[in-house]
Amino acid sequence: MFTKILIANRGEIAVRIIRACKEMGVSSVAVYSEADRETLHTALADESVCIGPASAADSYLNAERIISAALATGAAAIHPGYGFLSENRDFAELCEKNGIAFIGPSAETMKALSDKAESKALMKRAGLPVIPGTEALSGLPEALQEAERIGYPVMLKARSGGGGRGIRVIRSREELEKAYTTAEAESRAAFGDGALYLEKYIYPARHIEAQILADEEGHVLCLGERDCSVQRNHQKLIEESPSPAVDAAMRERLVELVREAVPKIGYTGAGTLEFLLDSQGNFWFMEMNLRLQVEHGVTEMLTGVDLVKWQIRTAAGIALNQRQEDVILNGSCIECRINARSTGKVTALHVPGGPFVRFDTFLAQGAEITPFYDPLLGKLIVRAGTREEAVRKMKAALCELVIEGVETNLEEQLALVNEPEFADGSYDLRFMESR
Repeated sequence: MFTKILIANRGEIAVRIIRACKEMGVSSVAVYSEADRETLHTALADESVCIGPASAADSYLNAERIISAALATGAAAIHPGYGFLSENRDFAELCEKNGIAFIGPSAETMKALSDKAESKALMKRAGLPVIPGTEALSGLPEALQEAERIGYPVMLKARSGGGGRGIRVIRSREELEKAYTTAEAESRAAFGDGALYLEKYIYPARHIEAQILADEEGHVLCLGERDCSVQRNHQKLIEESPSPAVDAAMRERLVELVREAVPKIGYTGAGTLEFLLDSQGNFWFMEMNLRLQVEHGVTEMLTGVDLVKWQIRTAAGIALNQRQEDVILNGSCIECRINARSTGKVTALHVPGGPFVRFDTFLAQGAEITPFYDPLLGKLIVRAGTREEAVRKMKAALCELVIEGVETNLEEQLALVNEPEFADGSYDLRFMESR
């Protein structure tokens, strides 16, 4: 087991990982930008190292500075959290070259899976049903030809995209001609890679993801599914597990598909396979996230499995100690993402309490919300015996949560969980189109 871990991230996920380290008796090292000097993760860690100015490019995305901090503090491993360098194969390789364990898949595995189009081809060979599409496109002429073959509407996606970015719905040849060059430029600016690919647009559909843990011995656990269909511009707002659209037979089929496919790709650690569920009950593989998901707490609350601790254990070569038949989806869990809509200082904070209510956050009274990073302030998660009870519990928790000094989306989240389509579980990816 590692004796010291550096957390190459910030905000609520850095706090979450530091807490896991403390519970495991592992020393933690926080890195921070100058804008984050006074934030909670720097106070909770055993050591803290400044790695640069406020700009993410000069701090949390600066691989060399993070490696230097790990070497200077004697950290045996680096946990990347999510976002930033978490799916960067060059960073994983740099860790390996410097004798530092990367808490995630190997650089070789990341290379095979980080290309969204290539990963679909790999998963198809592993036995998963894959959305019809292309590999990386050579340019607009090929895109036009392939779109005609697949049939409009199609999705134009960035090969190196993530977090819902770099995605466009294309409904005609004219739209594709107008969008291609712009999408290529945006992809290059956001991800350093302008490559694009196409896939069939399945509509209506629900966004379903399967959480897995895998160890070096090839054992795979599937910890049920999460429904992430409440999205605006491909950015998730609310997640829940189990999905109200997935019955026991469908879940059994999904678990079987996932557990058969993952060993064939040699994956180790925590990961998420994302699917579209169509109106006929078919699952279509979209992509695999090679890291901890923002919404991992939903699965933790539901199953009692600490995903962060098991990420650390599997990276240290420790085998999973649970069988698939022991995985129990205990009740119903819902998560609302609480985002900032302005900058400023948090002047008052009240976190809701009570049984099975969790708020993962980096906030404290006096915390400064800056414009430099993702607006996520925290994730409010509740669990109850039934979905109906979980919806009521979430409404109560949202009403109790108080964040003053900055504007947030609290009121919007409360309105969404009060919508009839959400209350009865009939929503799909169209839910936010008219809201």
